[in-house]
Amino acid sequence: MRWFAAILFAALAGQACAQDWPQRPLRMLVGFGAGGGTDILARIVAPAMGAALGQPVVIENRPGAGGSIAANAAAKSAPDGYTAFMLNNGHAVSAVMIRPLPFHPVDDFQAVSMVATMPLFILAGPRAGFGSLQGLIEVARLNPGKLNLASVGIGSTQHFAGELLFQSAGIQLVHVPYKGTPNAIAATTSNETQLLVEVAAPVIGQIRGGALNALAVTSATRFPGLPNVPTAAEAGLPGYDVTTWYALVFPARTPAAIVEKTRAALHSALAREDVQKLMFNAAFLPGESTPGELAAHLRSEIARWGEVRDKAGIK
Repeated sequence: MRWFAAILFAALAGQACAQDWPQRPLRMLVGFGAGGGTDILARIVAPAMGAALGQPVVIENRPGAGGSIAANAAAKSAPDGYTAFMLNNGHAVSAVMIRPLPFHPVDDFQAVSMVATMPLFILAGPRAGFGSLQGLIEVARLNPGKLNLASVGIGSTQHFAGELLFQSAGIQLVHVPYKGTPNAIAATTSNETQLLVEVAAPVIGQIRGGALNALAVTSATRFPGLPNVPTAAEAGLPGYDVTTWYALVFPARTPAAIVEKTRAALHSALAREDVQKLMFNAAFLPGESTPGELAAHLRSEIARWGEVRDKAGIK
């Protein structure tokens, strides 16, 4: 019975600790550099969450390995609620591209909530020779292996979204990786490459200015910031649905009471008009979830991108 009493004491002590939480600032790990999408979102929501919690939420950037360096640090942190991790869909891509990982991409984390989504756009340059998604598909089918897809790198979300497009449409393009979004955009606008699948934030200006032609948005619904751009399903590719998503997690075994307090603080932050305005201006769409929904989503995303990797033969 001593072991049972010890477990019960530990559980009660954890509950008592959670009731007093937080008593000092929290840190939110971000697996990408300052100025990237995940960093921007974290810096939008962190001050509002801190106001709701009564303690500052400090951003700590640990870039590298597609976010896996920060993920590993988060997974190995104490489950006391003072280390959170803002991840994105790259976490699921890394899970199928980096083997072995020094952590389990799902089981070593306690899901808190989804935070936001951002669609991608299927883009062509002004000299590509097609003005619609169906036009692209027709040209690609007549010229297998003669069109190029630009991306920000092998194994990136943009690369995988492009490969899923090929598989869904039954077409074959050559993948050309570049060092960063600006180079990929420049290649597409100059017709060095004919296609680009890129997240919304860095390309909205080029779309509105006419430097890039948006053939479709990859989400299930149209993007409010560019409402005239059809979804991929509307443009003739039913079932194609890809969004960049952002979520908040703790290390595994973080007490449930802390998770619920954090979810409440996030909900409060996302309900603020100033936060919503900042998010919309940066192309983020707020979106929450339960911990269970987030964990299930992460597992399904890992399975989905694993299938894409295998079909495409991505190494």
